[in-house]
Amino acid sequence: MAKMHSRVGIIGGTGLYEIEGLTRQRWATVKTPFGPPSDQLLTGRLEGRELVFLPRHARGHRLLPSELNHRANIWALKKLGVQWIISVSAVGSLQARYKPSDIVLVDQFIDRTKRDFEHTFFGGGIVAHVAFAHPVSEHLRKLLLKSARTLKARVHDGGTYVNMEGPAFSTRAESLSNHRAGYGVIGMTNLGEARCAREAEIAYATMAMVTDYDSWKEDEAHVTVEMVIELLHRNAETAKRIIRHVIPEIPRTADWPEHTALNNAILTHPDIWPSRKRAQLKPLLARFCQNCK
Repeated sequence: MAKMHSRVGIIGGTGLYEIEGLTRQRWATVKTPFGPPSDQLLTGRLEGRELVFLPRHARGHRLLPSELNHRANIWALKKLGVQWIISVSAVGSLQARYKPSDIVLVDQFIDRTKRDFEHTFFGGGIVAHVAFAHPVSEHLRKLLLKSARTLKARVHDGGTYVNMEGPAFSTRAESLSNHRAGYGVIGMTNLGEARCAREAEIAYATMAMVTDYDSWKEDEAHVTVEMVIELLHRNAETAKRIIRHVIPEIPRTADWPEHTALNNAILTHPDIWPSRKRAQLKPLLARFCQNCK
């Protein structure tokens, strides 16, 4: 059980389905009270650690960003004992300094989605407000930065990720607005993951892999699917090298601030938690429920 509860989760997509060195591989089906996750979850061992991999868009890339069930994905990872999540995600660059094939270890998010109610586990009789001023685990982000620099990857320390709705790419006006605001990169997936991970008391960090310049840069071709796919495969190799390098550096004891994010965040007294909601959130609320009625 101790091993299971020090697992590292990886959320990724194209190019990351095969992680060299991953042993004892097994695809696990996890049923959640929020519906099915994106796909089965691949468990195994990498560099001496238990690892769980989730294909964000399902194997074969079958789910739109707006179709992702972030609650189910994070609940499933929590159920399998994941305490740290490394999210590998393709993004467009909003600034000239972030070049295609660069990695941006983002430290902030701007939410441009319309799905707030799908980005929380709470409601339905239990009210909680987690702190989210710093939405990324700084400890995990710094470990990724150290590994990326050791491996001589082109990496940037910090940046703001604009989470748009999609699935269409930005209009030129939108892209110029985000560029002029000084934001760093743009994507369609990571904000919901980060919010749900915080409520699930999982340390979460994004490895944003730049594939294009969105559509703000006049001297560059506007983003296309072909452009993204070509860079995705190239970036995936860099991401896998960093993952293999950082895994042994992640502690086995979950004692970072994110691992107690629900302390003082739940307003509803446990005595009046609805039994159905308490059962639904059992993996998240287990440590609060010793005296639940």
